[in-house]
Amino acid sequence: MITDTAVSAMLAREEALFRQRNPNSAARADSGSRHWLNGVPMLWMSDWGTPFPLIMDKAQGATLTDIDGNSYADFCLGDTGAMFGHTPEPVVKAIAAQVARGTTTMLPSSDAAVVGELLADRFGLPYWQVTATASDANRAILRWCRAVTGRSRVLVFNRCYHGAVEDTFVTLKDGKVITSPSLVGEVRDLPLHTRMIEFNDLAALEQALADETVACVLAEPVMTNVGMVLPDPGYHDALRDLTRRTGTLLVIDETHCLSSGPGGYTKAEGLEPDAIVLGKPVAGGVPTSVYGVSEEFGQRIRDYLGRREQLGFSGIGTTLSGSALQMAAMRAMLENYFTESSFAPLIELARRLEGGIARLIEKHAAPWHVVRVGARVEFMCTPDRPRNGGEAYDMIHKPVDVAVHHYLLNRGVLITPFHNMMLICPVTTEADVNALLEGLDSCLAELGSPA
Repeated sequence: MITDTAVSAMLAREEALFRQRNPNSAARADSGSRHWLNGVPMLWMSDWGTPFPLIMDKAQGATLTDIDGNSYADFCLGDTGAMFGHTPEPVVKAIAAQVARGTTTMLPSSDAAVVGELLADRFGLPYWQVTATASDANRAILRWCRAVTGRSRVLVFNRCYHGAVEDTFVTLKDGKVITSPSLVGEVRDLPLHTRMIEFNDLAALEQALADETVACVLAEPVMTNVGMVLPDPGYHDALRDLTRRTGTLLVIDETHCLSSGPGGYTKAEGLEPDAIVLGKPVAGGVPTSVYGVSEEFGQRIRDYLGRREQLGFSGIGTTLSGSALQMAAMRAMLENYFTESSFAPLIELARRLEGGIARLIEKHAAPWHVVRVGARVEFMCTPDRPRNGGEAYDMIHKPVDVAVHHYLLNRGVLITPFHNMMLICPVTTEADVNALLEGLDSCLAELGSPA
């Protein structure tokens, strides 16, 4: 049995060990706090739960090295931003070559046509656009959905993840949709135009779409912001049927589910969205995202633009989007890594990790469970699998999660801080997986031992 006393003791000890192992990071973090908010260039970098952030020296393959010389088997991989490993050689070469020829011109590069063909082939939709981030891509696609349908409302799922898109920062409280407390500085009343329901609730979905005022449903195929919440059997079929019957566009945000296969979860499971958003790993770490639309949706966009009187008034896009640098990096990634032969060994090693964690849970009688989608594996420190975001949110972000993260980190294993997510990349080794399993084994043994 894992007790609060055991968790508190582990946390105190591991925090002390973290300070001892990382004096250079401590000093550099203190120096950085003079000019960076919370001491970091991006606020989430301080959300690891450690006394101060680790300062990285280099990231190579599936290994991180900090400025104290400590190395880590990296299963976080930039929270999927480096899903195929750090500094993948084809991308490094493509970036270096393109930088020498120019990075951005506001004109298509010679790679653009090839990248468009690769995206259409891998993900099954014919028309694409490039943005800098998945947040930008989601903003753009929501605006297109509203423009072509003439409807103002969108529907998202409780505790969803769609980046920093303001329309999705709502949550359910006592059955009522409210603006999320985590959204800073928003002046609009978001629930006026955003509806929210729980994932896997077909009755709520049918009711939310019944008045035919919703422009689109924006959905992760698997919820990923609160652990992984899998769709019930038949849920995606019902979602597609209901959206079609009510004239509602269906947008699938694959940003966290690209680990499912070379065409993401959408291709692996045969989904048929009107639009799809791909983020983070699509350009190997170069800030890039894309969104694709169906033939019908594309024609509706063209018709909408055809009614505009002047060029340059689509109002969707930023200057650095679609750059030559992005195209070169995307071409290298799509050609070399978004393939069946590249994904097969990743998924096989992820199955081994999933099985190993399941055996440890059984060995230590831990009240946990493990789930896998493609090359992405997560464990949750609760015995029951949640069916929706509300249930999952109540189960995660407990002190035991932080204690486990600290324990593994101090033993050279890095997993995602916001939840217990682990990714397998092409250069993850059996030894890396063994190190993770051995660390988790000893961690569970200590947490479950009598005081």
